[in-house]
Amino acid sequence: MTPQLFALLLCALLAATFSNAFSIDRAPSSRRAYRTASASFKQMPSPGSISLGKSSTQLAAVEGDFDPEALSKSVEAVKAGSVKARLRALYKFTRPHTIRGTVLASVAGTIRALVDTPGFSLADAQWSVRLPRAIIGMIALLLGNAFIVGINQIFDEGIDKLNKPFLPVASGEMSTRFAWVAVLSSGIIGPLIVKSFFPPLLFQLYMAGWTLGAVYSIPPIRTKQNPILAGLTIASVRGFLLNFGVYYAVKDAIGAPFSWSPKVSFIARFMTAFATCIAVTKDLPDVEGDKAFQIETFATRVGVSKIAKGATVFLLLNYAHAIATGILNKSAFNLLPMVGGHAALAAMLMFRFTQLDPESMPSIKTYYKHIWDL
Repeated sequence: MTPQLFALLLCALLAATFSNAFSIDRAPSSRRAYRTASASFKQMPSPGSISLGKSSTQLAAVEGDFDPEALSKSVEAVKAGSVKARLRALYKFTRPHTIRGTVLASVAGTIRALVDTPGFSLADAQWSVRLPRAIIGMIALLLGNAFIVGINQIFDEGIDKLNKPFLPVASGEMSTRFAWVAVLSSGIIGPLIVKSFFPPLLFQLYMAGWTLGAVYSIPPIRTKQNPILAGLTIASVRGFLLNFGVYYAVKDAIGAPFSWSPKVSFIARFMTAFATCIAVTKDLPDVEGDKAFQIETFATRVGVSKIAKGATVFLLLNYAHAIATGILNKSAFNLLPMVGGHAALAAMLMFRFTQLDPESMPSIKTYYKHIWDL
């Protein structure tokens, strides 16, 4: 690997640390419910004349699954100049659970593309050339992910102080100025990497996702304000563009022609449907803040309970579609993962749904996190 390439990778990795689509973080260590306003959030916005049928104290800090005392100490440590606290804030800023989804989709797409290529041999893969390129591609994806989630935290700071006060910009662990540096770094380096190392079609796909992710949060378009546009945006980026783009990139890297196959078509359908569900359920924990800031979502329109039930049914149908695809096309699919694997995941989903209490915010957040885990 040349020094120039190593330097580029290092810069990209640092930028990835700074920044990440759409979503809920795991709780810090204590997992105590946050039920009252904390003195550490004095800058929390006032909803003015908006009434949600709750007291001002309840509205000021929506119940969540984090430790306000630990968060307050973290903010103080950042202000005191602690490098460790700042790095922890940067890590939180990247929304780690969305990174996991991007990495898993990339690995799965890569394996699928390699397996689908006749005559491809791992022993003759020229790893000294292709492995650095694969790492570069993964970094570019993470930077795009970072840019989208970072820009969302900047423009949603007021809403997040109600819905997700544990996020670094909302909590004060990270200044808005530093968040902009992180977002702009990710938003510039990511496209430059793709433009330099990958074919024009992949750059166009990357920029399509980059643009859709940006207008999701940035006024005046701000597609997140329309539940249909928001759903289409997330389904397109996390469903089709990510999975198709990775598959196409791998085929291009090994010099194999791209062609649609039953397996590629299934992955595109299944993941687009799953991302559509994510797009709808992501708003379940954010109902109070969305109402206060007049953000219209399916959850605020229909209610948490109905959306949770509808999402569960939708995902069960998606799993049924996967099982049926495996049974009806045995020559192209392995029955064990297609039937047994998806049936097990469907059973897990049903079990999690039976544990959901639509009146409890911690329960709603846990249910949404489990959808991501699936």
